[in-house]
Amino acid sequence: MAQFVDGDTAAFDTLLARYNRPVFNFIYRFVRNTERAEDILQDVFMRVVRGAKDYRRESKFSTWLYAIARNLCIDDRRREVFRRGPSLDQTIGGDDDDGPALIDTVSDSAAGSDEKAFGREIQPRIAAALALLNPDQREVFLLREVSGLAFQEIAEIVGVSENTVKSRMRYAIEHLRKTLEGVGIDRAAALEG
Repeated sequence: MAQFVDGDTAAFDTLLARYNRPVFNFIYRFVRNTERAEDILQDVFMRVVRGAKDYRRESKFSTWLYAIARNLCIDDRRREVFRRGPSLDQTIGGDDDDGPALIDTVSDSAAGSDEKAFGREIQPRIAAALALLNPDQREVFLLREVSGLAFQEIAEIVGVSENTVKSRMRYAIEHLRKTLEGVGIDRAAALEG
């Protein structure tokens, strides 16, 4: 980022290549809609370009980037009240259909066939369990487990103490464990997937 701020436009391509996918994954899990996640991702990197001169070099770039993404996701969530559209949890044939959910139609081509079969079985349950978490716990869990950020970085992003972040993570894990055990997924099976 320092190189980009100093005028090296090629450095932005490096930032984009490095952070595009992880930030998209974070946003997608937050908003649960591919098109909105792509739009928010574009907004994130537009803000990086526009705010390059405001970037404080003593801050870690990833912390600044995820803070931008988080804030845009929160704004999107506020606007979501006015949207009407299908949920990823909705079945393909509509709410009355017993078919697969829309989220089940997204496949991971990198996984093997046995992993795909297990993933198709467990993924909707995990997504449903994540949806039951309160927003603060879900946010911390996604930043930690999906984006791989340190607790200190997460604390800076969400604007709370590191101990609060750790507490939210602990409660998120406890709630996920109880919810998943309640639907017949034990801890070992969840860790294998």
